[in-house]
Amino acid sequence: MKEIRIISAFAILLLLAGNTVFGQNNKDKKGFAFLELYTSEGCSSCPPADELMGKIQNQYKDSNVYVLSYHVDYWDKQGWKDIFSNAANTKRQYDYAKFMEKEPIYTPQLIINGKLDYIGSQETAVQNGIRSALSKPAFTEIALEANQQGDKLILNYNINKISKNNRLYVAVVQKSAKSNVRRGENANRVLSHFQIVRSLNGFALTGNQKGNISVSLPKGFNTKDFEIIGFVQDMNSGIILGANRAVFTQNSL
Repeated sequence: MKEIRIISAFAILLLLAGNTVFGQNNKDKKGFAFLELYTSEGCSSCPPADELMGKIQNQYKDSNVYVLSYHVDYWDKQGWKDIFSNAANTKRQYDYAKFMEKEPIYTPQLIINGKLDYIGSQETAVQNGIRSALSKPAFTEIALEANQQGDKLILNYNINKISKNNRLYVAVVQKSAKSNVRRGENANRVLSHFQIVRSLNGFALTGNQKGNISVSLPKGFNTKDFEIIGFVQDMNSGIILGANRAVFTQNSL
């Protein structure tokens, strides 16, 4: 596997009613685990990590575990262009390298709650990281209510506490997909992907615990094959303070 400035893993919501809204998707108010995988169709080390994310997503379905897979673009010149790759995903990974003071970046890198990173294919370590994260209470509770209007999504949010360094992010996530890779390190393989981040939208909170925002939706969006995940991040440390899935209301397809 080639080095390219990175090292592969093998080389190294508006309130619904009263107090019920916060409990709707954060049932026990205990900890949460927010998993961010950095992956690529061009990296031969990545398919096992992608498969593990699918397993974890199924294992922890509808719980306080959130899986996001970001396809980076720095493998795109190594023989195969990942159809889900995005330069913004690469920038986010570099931002984490600065927050965590860990370089070089690599694939498949998994970051849990913005604090600790793991080789994304090492199941035992990753499962231990999830259990550890779930054992600690969340700093912030988020409620998100979503209403689809054509190719836009209107989101009402309510966050119980914020600080000036906090930022709200909304990820549009495609639950699964398959790709027929014809060239590169995974040539002639059909790869399975899970929890693919199709877009990530950031919003300054500036003291606003409640509000409404709008995000664009990808072509083919529907509430069966996609989900919306919101999270609050401390922009000084990179730590994820809380996360939740959006609850859809009427007019959603």
